Amino acid sequence: MPSFSFIARNDAGDRISGTLDAADGAALADTLAERGLMLVRADAAVAANAPATSTWRGRLFGGDVSALDLILFCRQLSTLLKAGVPLLRALASLEESATNLRFARVLAEMRGALESGRSLSVAMTDHPSVFNDYMLNTVRVGETTGRLAEAFAGLHDQLSFERGNRDAVRAALRYPITVLVVIGVALTVVNIFVIPSFAKAYRGFKAELPLLTRLLVAISDFFVSYWPLLAVGLIGGIAAFTLWSRTPGGRRLKDRCLLALPVVGPLLHKAALARFTNSFSVALDAGVPMMSALDAAISTTGNVMLAERISEMKDGTQRGDSLVRSARATGAFTPVVLQMIAVGEETGALAEMMHEVAGHYAREVDYAIKSLGAQIEPLLIVVLGGFVLVFALGVFLPMWDLGRVAVR
Repeated sequence: MPSFSFIARNDAGDRISGTLDAADGAALADTLAERGLMLVRADAAVAANAPATSTWRGRLFGGDVSALDLILFCRQLSTLLKAGVPLLRALASLEESATNLRFARVLAEMRGALESGRSLSVAMTDHPSVFNDYMLNTVRVGETTGRLAEAFAGLHDQLSFERGNRDAVRAALRYPITVLVVIGVALTVVNIFVIPSFAKAYRGFKAELPLLTRLLVAISDFFVSYWPLLAVGLIGGIAAFTLWSRTPGGRRLKDRCLLALPVVGPLLHKAALARFTNSFSVALDAGVPMMSALDAAISTTGNVMLAERISEMKDGTQRGDSLVRSARATGAFTPVVLQMIAVGEETGALAEMMHEVAGHYAREVDYAIKSLGAQIEPLLIVVLGGFVLVFALGVFLPMWDLGRVAVR
């Protein structure tokens, strides 16, 4: 059960603060009311070993607003609104407690916009680098339906889900990327320092070297002679690829190649669908119309190719097809998931079914991550063994030939 740091007042108006465990802000307010106290402010207590809400750069210089800043903002604002705290007062409290200076300034500007008569969703549109379209649409519907607290609770769940999803994928890719980097560093060291020493010794014998050894020596000579150009080319290539991948065409091709990878591609596919289905269910729960919910959820997939395929589902639904038939036409969903969508559409419980689908994909991603190491390790072992074999043969074959000549 989460803990809340609270500020309350008793019947005499005295200020009382403390920490209590409660299911949510409403339960906290009820508990305090039973003690004759009126809740004024509630904040989720952060454990001593919990991660910081922002980086040191953000605390000192007002850096970028992190995903964790937004997660805590949505949870705390939902808690305060459920506890009956007025929106302006809730924003003022969050502004005072914000550890990210830039986010504190954003909250101050939003509060100023509210005081001038603008709505919260309109105030959030002034900060597109902080609040994406999905958050804006959800908050706008929450204001329209009078369920703003529930809207921010749903956003908290969605942002937490996305963060956990991304962290899990990064953790899964960390091992193979680290191994490949180590292999690259080892090859560089061998070509620049190790092979030249052996080549110098072999040249002293003035004997004909095996083809494999001559090839290794030629590659090593190229590395030694042109390593500055290679370093500049590598850095320039990485920079050019980064800039190119940010263009629409580059990002589309990059996402297509990622999905086509033999082991990592299916994992990224499931992770993207988990984000889409979870955000779709959260938007439907918040009262967003289905077409608007699809629009908002498509932007959360994180993959341009999948977003285009899911957009076809929206187009088919607008033409009058059922959601499940449109989903089947995209080819992005498995038969089990399609059956769950069909049940949700038939029973009118589409939001609940999409939540179940999101859980299904989350479990699939978790299983894929746990088995990723077992799938990639044999491939990495084969690659590493191949490099070692080529290097060993190239270096030691001449020694074997020279030893045989010496024996004769």
